[in-house]
Amino acid sequence: MRQAKREIRDKDVIEGILRDSPVGRLGTMGRDGYPMVKPLNFVYLDGRIYFHSAREGEKIADMARDDRVCFEVDLAVAFVKAVGDPCGAGCLYRSVIVRGRARVVEERDERLKALKGLMEKYQPEGGYGAFPEEKLAITAVVRIDIVEMTGKERLA
Repeated sequence: MRQAKREIRDKDVIEGILRDSPVGRLGTMGRDGYPMVKPLNFVYLDGRIYFHSAREGEKIADMARDDRVCFEVDLAVAFVKAVGDPCGAGCLYRSVIVRGRARVVEERDERLKALKGLMEKYQPEGGYGAFPEEKLAITAVVRIDIVEMTGKERLA
């Protein structure tokens, strides 16, 4: 990290950012050799990142070829207006970048735990019922096992 003063070293803070961020961005290596980034809903649960997907598609194919992924989240805190100097404009933020290995989860209990975690995150008031078997059959649950994560912030 170029500016060490912006590094977040507290793992609890980093994990809090992962829990609180509404959207994550998954980076994979595309079939054509270009990096591919996709925004998605996710949940940080038990030290891992989970998201759901169709069982087939670009993300799944990319991860089947190379399970190494990058995952990014950020929280904008405030935008700073420039006064008299456009270089004074900026954004106060917190962000986390994860490097990890992704795999499709096949174990039913882990799949259901991840899907329930997603629902609790995005609909904490409940009321969504049980997961229909026909939807479970066509839904992939992907787990990212974290190899490394770093946090960065600019709060002033």
